[in-house]
Amino acid sequence: MDDYRGVSFWFDMLGQDVRARPSLPGPIEVDVAILGAGYTGLWTAYYLKTLAPSLSVAVLEAETAGFGASGRNGGWLKGSMAGEDMYLSSQPAERRETGYRLLHGIVDQVRAVLEREHIECGFKQGGVLFAAARYPEQLPLVRAHLDRLRRAGHAEDDYRWLDAGELNQQVRMHRPYGAIFSPHCAVVSPGELVRGLAQAVERRGVSIYERTRVDAIQGKTVLTARGAVRAQWIVPALEGYGGSIHGLAGTVLPVQSQIIATEPLSEAQWDEVGLASRPAFSDGGRLITYGQRSADGRLIFGARGGYRFGARPRDDFSLEGPESALRKRLMVELFPALSGVRVTHGWGGTMGMARRFAPHAVCDRRSGIATAGGYGGGGVGASNLFGRTLADLILERETELTRMPWVFSDVSPRRALRRWEPEPFPWLAYRAVQAAYVWEESLCRSVDASPWLKVVAGRISAALSRLLT
Repeated sequence: MDDYRGVSFWFDMLGQDVRARPSLPGPIEVDVAILGAGYTGLWTAYYLKTLAPSLSVAVLEAETAGFGASGRNGGWLKGSMAGEDMYLSSQPAERRETGYRLLHGIVDQVRAVLEREHIECGFKQGGVLFAAARYPEQLPLVRAHLDRLRRAGHAEDDYRWLDAGELNQQVRMHRPYGAIFSPHCAVVSPGELVRGLAQAVERRGVSIYERTRVDAIQGKTVLTARGAVRAQWIVPALEGYGGSIHGLAGTVLPVQSQIIATEPLSEAQWDEVGLASRPAFSDGGRLITYGQRSADGRLIFGARGGYRFGARPRDDFSLEGPESALRKRLMVELFPALSGVRVTHGWGGTMGMARRFAPHAVCDRRSGIATAGGYGGGGVGASNLFGRTLADLILERETELTRMPWVFSDVSPRRALRRWEPEPFPWLAYRAVQAAYVWEESLCRSVDASPWLKVVAGRISAALSRLLT
């Protein structure tokens, strides 16, 4: 494609043609070769050049910076990550506190870079209203989640309960029962962030070669149709797009999330919806609907769901068709005042799911491979933490970051990471889980469904979820 504006609403709002940088001109040799010009690759390049300006760093990108998940997500910059409690709950108190402090500090770390590099991306730290209970059956599940956060050591200032009245002051969902609020989240325009970050690393001397697809890694050489790249370190930063790279296949499963954007809403319409301070939001259903108020006054609304047989990434999404229609229906169910509002954009992206639903950073000095990913939809924020971590690992800096339990040093990705089962098991599991979630959600919506059937549906959904961890 000559112009990438159609990738997502975020690319379209850049207000200019989005064209690829020049491709790799031929064989080169560098200190560090990074595969993928998304958040993980660009943050790693940024911190490597900040800490060691003399390093030669090249980024190889199959399309253009931000083409993958980094330019297609919902724009949540979270100071948390999937699987954090699995890693930290069994750690000594001091190490656990350090881990949560590093996670909560992600938002401030990114804010500092945005100010330093003069990147305008609609950054607004309004916190997050998450797991909003919309049905009585969801209420005990959300309260139990808050109890787990308390037991993990999080304070009231980190996560607090909002009853229906308090929640209604911030967002006016249909029939809310309560939600959890955390200040550790900002919203951004992902396209502006990833494109601004690409320009920032170029200013620091990083070479970005686009339309340069990686075919394979052989030893310390990256093979592409444009030429071979020799490097002391190779950093596959591919998230859900790494399945074709030998040694990484099967470690991160590509799963799709899909999003719509409305036309700019009037002040009267926003009075009906809320979100005046621009918090991110999600509901408490297992299907997970989520969104934010964009800097230009649109409602950005998404919902999880999508896996292709054979673990294939997906780039072809459209405003037309049943997928976007479903999200329109869910949006109006949540915000009835938006009935009749025009939806102008529909898009989606491929995120990476690790086998234990937990991100990882792996550094193998023998082979010169350092990689990170498996963010499970939380990569906008987590990628900054893991980019800093990979930079420290490559430069042999022992820091708080490199001592975290999600870091696997001196071991290959093949040995460090648990792999997903071969097909058809992932596809069958996805279909079963999705069907159970849809059934449970439909029962919760129904005023005529029997209480015992709702309980059964909830238990089946929970059991199927546990099978995947």
